[in-house]
Amino acid sequence: MSAGSVAVVTPSDIGFPSWDLYELSIPCTVFGKPQPDLADPWYDLRLCGTGASVGEGGAGGLAVRTSHGLADLAGADTVVVTSVPDACVEEDAPVPPELVTALREAYDAGARMVSLCTGAFALAEAGLLDGRRATAHWMHTAQLAERYPKVEVDDSVLYVDDGDVLTSAGLTAGLDLCLHLVRRDLGARVANQLARRMVVPAHRPGGQAQFIESPVPASDDEGLGPVLEWARERLSDPLTVEDLARRAAMSPRTFYRRLHAATGTTPLQWLLQQRLGQARTLLEATALPVEKVAELSGLGTANNLRHHFLRHIGVAPGEYRRAFPRR
Repeated sequence: MSAGSVAVVTPSDIGFPSWDLYELSIPCTVFGKPQPDLADPWYDLRLCGTGASVGEGGAGGLAVRTSHGLADLAGADTVVVTSVPDACVEEDAPVPPELVTALREAYDAGARMVSLCTGAFALAEAGLLDGRRATAHWMHTAQLAERYPKVEVDDSVLYVDDGDVLTSAGLTAGLDLCLHLVRRDLGARVANQLARRMVVPAHRPGGQAQFIESPVPASDDEGLGPVLEWARERLSDPLTVEDLARRAAMSPRTFYRRLHAATGTTPLQWLLQQRLGQARTLLEATALPVEKVAELSGLGTANNLRHHFLRHIGVAPGEYRRAFPRR
């Protein structure tokens, strides 16, 4: 089954000269590069705008020419709106009306709507965030809340998934949201493998606890990478801090200090986060009973699994499993 079509619209080419190359590259990288061994066919990506070159005079002199027009948004399964021009945020310049119309038509046609960073201003102008929880870059959430009082703005999260409308905070939070979309569409295994290929965590800590967890460091910082990977492969074992320190050829005190410096958490907290991540993957990808999930993830009993899920993720394991049906 196809992962669907994704239309990425660049508001900054609609009458404005500047844009953010990094942010535009995120959905293009996640959805635009085929991954036939993970899912075939992959997403069908189209870059939409007015057809004019964008980026000239900004982004280091680079320019990109969109190959699809705004009318193509209505035929997409998912529409991703990158940041609107600074003037729309800081100077109260209007979001281009042709973009607002195209977004409304795409939503009415059944598209899933996604904004990255200040792209939320475009969705809000189209009325698609009214009565919904949403986020944007923390530097601009106050303006978003003031300008669109019907939107419940939350500046404490990396992204918000409100079903058919999703919004992310700024910059790299857009990558968190795009990987989350892959997770929703194609499952945990595909999203996790894609994240590993991009050398980024599949999830990061944040207020959206039902979907975001702590990462494994992507680099071998002070020799920690191999021992943490070793631990991840043995989460069902009764691992201790002493076991990890011995594997890393360090004293427990030194291991504790270096892990805390690398991850911002303690060894026991790190183990718990990884075990919760393992449990989440098993709940998403298998039909194993909760008791077996608890055993294989190293959390022991079903009661212990439920306790930690409710405390750290905010939902019971069964409710979490229903939110991520197996594929």
